[in-house]
Amino acid sequence: MKRIVEFLFEIGMLKKTPRTGYQFLGSGKESVAAHSFRTAVIGYALAVDQEEVDTEKVVLMCLFHDFPEARTGDHNYVNKKYVHIDENRAIKDQVQSLPFAKEVLALNREFNKGQTIEAKIARDADQLDLIFELKEHLDIGNAYAKDWLTFAVKRLTTDKAKKMAEMVLATDWTSWWFDKKTDWWINGPEGNATTR
Repeated sequence: MKRIVEFLFEIGMLKKTPRTGYQFLGSGKESVAAHSFRTAVIGYALAVDQEEVDTEKVVLMCLFHDFPEARTGDHNYVNKKYVHIDENRAIKDQVQSLPFAKEVLALNREFNKGQTIEAKIARDADQLDLIFELKEHLDIGNAYAKDWLTFAVKRLTTDKAKKMAEMVLATDWTSWWFDKKTDWWINGPEGNATTR
């Protein structure tokens, strides 16, 4: 149990590990853990209604795919031009002697190879999380997000992910809560303009 507890302390580092691409985008910030969380939810949404897909495997791949970054930190595309990161060594050292080490390593390997349908969906979920973030930045005025979106969308491989990306691009990031077609914003929830 002590080894599992140590591992979970280490995974907690992902809540404190920043995703570094935002320094080049010029706006925003996010932790690796926050990214992994929504990636897992996206992976679930992409996989859940496909009978031939192991949804649990997709979700676990999404949750586990950035585990090595607790040790290596996050490196964006510019960093990777100059820095070699040994993620395989990092994750092997990270999970050694854990009772579920083989499963974590197998899922990580499958994700990185990107050949199974589950891996393709998980990798698309990883890109879609970035696409959601970039759309938000575009909607609030960061013009650079548009160029980034173009490349992120081109990385998608599954039809369902491509359809989701089309909808993301066509949807205002505030539309889930900001209904501009109602007078609620003028009159309040009970039909009057007074506040309590």
